[in-house]
Amino acid sequence: MSTRIRAEHVGSLLRSPELLETRAAHKRGEIPEEDFREWEDRAALDAINLQRDAGIEVFTDGEVRRDDFMASVVETVGGMEPAGESAARPHWHRDSDGAEPEGDVAPVVISGSLYRKSPQSLTEAGFLAKNAPGPFKITMASPTMVAGFWRPGISERVYPTRREAVAALAGIYRQDIAGLLDAGVTWLQLDSLAYWSNIDPEAAKLRRVTDLEGNLNHIINIDNSLIRAARAKNPDVTVAMHFCRGNMRSAWSVRGGYEPIAERVFGEVEVNRFLLEYDTDRSGGFEPLRFVPPGKTVVLGLVSSKTPELESVDDLRRRIDEAARYIPLDQLAISPQCGFASTSQGNLLTVDDQRRKLELVVETARAVWG
Repeated sequence: MSTRIRAEHVGSLLRSPELLETRAAHKRGEIPEEDFREWEDRAALDAINLQRDAGIEVFTDGEVRRDDFMASVVETVGGMEPAGESAARPHWHRDSDGAEPEGDVAPVVISGSLYRKSPQSLTEAGFLAKNAPGPFKITMASPTMVAGFWRPGISERVYPTRREAVAALAGIYRQDIAGLLDAGVTWLQLDSLAYWSNIDPEAAKLRRVTDLEGNLNHIINIDNSLIRAARAKNPDVTVAMHFCRGNMRSAWSVRGGYEPIAERVFGEVEVNRFLLEYDTDRSGGFEPLRFVPPGKTVVLGLVSSKTPELESVDDLRRRIDEAARYIPLDQLAISPQCGFASTSQGNLLTVDDQRRKLELVVETARAVWG
């Protein structure tokens, strides 16, 4: 069924100023939990209706209950605490004004044994099961990204190496995935940015990754362990993986094409769908798609979620034709390159801009695939 979905979006949608103000008041203890949950439910319904009206066929709740896309780790797993200013953070670049925007995913450090604190994804899944007018997906940050939360002198008291910390988190994820599938979820998406080090030397330097081959082996093995756990529970589950190069307040963090990882990742990672960033030349060309085996779908992230300027259907069709030189057209689909609000403040677009972008994705998909 997932192969017929040609128009998709990555996951997050812009939060309204009212929701952001209400969340801040809730954190200050000024709004009761029950009232705040009603606000979140209304925001999730608005997100679902926006997708339905635009013609999107696989739904999320816009991730409106999350502070950022890493909430599947930071807000639901215990054993971490806020990190100091010395914590390594990506360098951000915004093309529109050259600025490095303030803010980021709140840095944390692993300070104790990791444990499952709050199954937030089950709340999202339960709401979507009742309210989505079609298939829906749950998005999860890959546990491989927790390597950045491991710090010498603090984390090693519990997990002597980064990889042991990642393995511990992967075990928690397998429990979460089992719970989601028991709740009727049929579509999972891993957001996996740990591959950055293997496509951008600057990212490898920042993360102190020197063994690129070992790093790639580790990431692939961890991601596949989750995919296999999902398939063991439900052989028909759709599993997708999203790659981007950073998406925070319309800024990006890394550059580099897929060539260094394409043969192994496209050939070995056992997902049904790859959602790939392709909105700028920072992502390189389509040549690496030659390594995608039959039966897998590549969702081309050709529409920018960072800028309000609207791409043209003709230009998007031309780029899809270029990609089809390396992979059959029937294995392709289209989406924005990332979510519209990887952090709760969102990218520098309006809700109307966002709606037009989603409508453009659907219009282009219908023009190409019918």
